[in-house]
Parts: sequence; structure tokens; C-alpha cells
Amino acid sequence: MRVLNLLLPMAFLTAAQLAHAEILPEAQVGIKIPLTKKPTTRPMTVAHIPVFKRYYIADGGLAPMGGEGEVAYSKSEVHAYDEEGKYVNSSRPGYDNRSLYYNPNTAKLETVTYNISSDVGFSPNSGIFSIDLAENGDLKNSSADILGFNPAFGDSATMPSYNPETNQYYAKQERGNKVWVVDPKSREKIREIALDLTAAGAEHHDVSDHFIGYSGVKGQELVLLDVDHKAVLIFDLNGKYAGRSELPKDLKLRAQNHFNGTGYANDMLFVYHEPEGEFGTYYGFKVLK
Repeated sequence: MRVLNLLLPMAFLTAAQLAHAEILPEAQVGIKIPLTKKPTTRPMTVAHIPVFKRYYIADGGLAPMGGEGEVAYSKSEVHAYDEEGKYVNSSRPGYDNRSLYYNPNTAKLETVTYNISSDVGFSPNSGIFSIDLAENGDLKNSSADILGFNPAFGDSATMPSYNPETNQYYAKQERGNKVWVVDPKSREKIREIALDLTAAGAEHHDVSDHFIGYSGVKGQELVLLDVDHKAVLIFDLNGKYAGRSELPKDLKLRAQNHFNGTGYANDMLFVYHEPEGEFGTYYGFKVLK
């Protein structure tokens, strides 16, 4: 993992370079990733590892009930694509993935699962896990535990974003404007952010119900998809509205975009465009310059 450790200074350098970013009035397409393999469940989210020049797309879906003495094992897969959007390989680590991200502090690809909070009762294989990679960045089927269930994450379906500078997560709560700030060492939220959706001209049913991205840009840290108005809303860490970036109006977003098919990686907001291609296409939009 020596090569991966080189990414630690790179990650913080990127954030520093973006300290005075401008919000683009119109989002710019940075990459399109047509899915060439049918999602095993629902396409959930996207991660990126620069040293491998690869994107990782996680599916998410509940595991079937295990028989007596068996552990429920999700059929959801994780898929690797190169920086040209070409498919590389897939793995089945066995998790109902909600968030997928590269953690420069551990030099690992990590996943946060459905129901990490045990909001709907305890379930096996819930928490935070690392997904093993080969030396060339290919996905492997093996994984390791990082953190078990933690009620501080709140809603069972939340798709938390990770801040490597503070080792905190931002977990959007459904049917509202609240984002819980989570320190994994605590079993209670350490702070609650109320997003000023009114200033942004939106209501909670317009926007992504479970996901908010973390940009690393001071004063423009939180990135939220407004599905109904086809826009990206930017907020600071106090929930103050900072501005918006318009998405292409011919983008055909559907109801499921409220609940999955998002991500923030490689300085882009990712949106799953289901009507495009055989299995749908992920668009990476640059919203900050």
C-alpha cells in the first residue's frame, strides 16, 4: 500500500487549491461513464482513486434473508471503471453499499452500508468496511471491518460523505433539511446542520433525500442535488446557501434520483442518468472552478 500512501498529501493539496473556488453558473460535464454491466441492485454512488486513475461505482440493495445459521449476504457488487469511462472489473464484497469513498487517512476504499445506525433494527454486515484492492487497483471480493453499527448516523438509508481533514461524516437525514455531523468515535451526533433550502428556492421534497456531497472547498463544502429543478445547490458547513449550478435541462432525472445514483468524487458531483445507454450512464459534473 506504499503507493496509496502517496495520495495523502495529494488529497489535502486538492482541497487547498480549491479554497477560493467559484461556483459555475452552469455545470460542466467532466466525464460520462456508461454502465456496461447491468447493476446487480441499484446504482448508489461513486468513488475515485487518483493513483489508479479509476472510478468505483457501488450498487446497493438489501440482502436476502439467510437461513438458520447463515448470515445475510448482499448480492450488491462494486464496479471499477478507468478514467476514460471503460469497464475494468467487478467484485461482490457482500454489502448493501450506501456510500463509497477513498479514505486518504487509511489509504483504503471504504463503504458505509445501509442501516449503519440500526435505525430499523440490528442487521448483520452493517457498518463501515474497507474493500480490498489488488496492486493495480482491481477490485477483490475480500474486505475488512472498520466500524460496527453506530446510531449517530441517524436515518437507515443515509449516504454519508466523508471529510478526511476532520475524520467526520455528513449524514443527510431524509424528508427534511437536516445534516448530522458524525465523529465515528462517538455514538451521538456531534452537531446538526440545517440547510437553508428556502434561500436556495427549494423544498425538502425537491432535493436528494439521503445524499449530500463534501467538496473540501471552504465556504462551499456541502453539495446537494436538486432533482426537481435540475440544479446543484451549494452550502457552507453552517447550512448557509452559497449558490447554485444549473444542470442541463434535457437531463431526464427520475424519481429514483431522489434516493440513489449520486456521489461526489474527483471534484465532481455524479448523477445517474438512467435513460441513457443499455444500463444507464453516470455523469460527473464540475460545479466549482
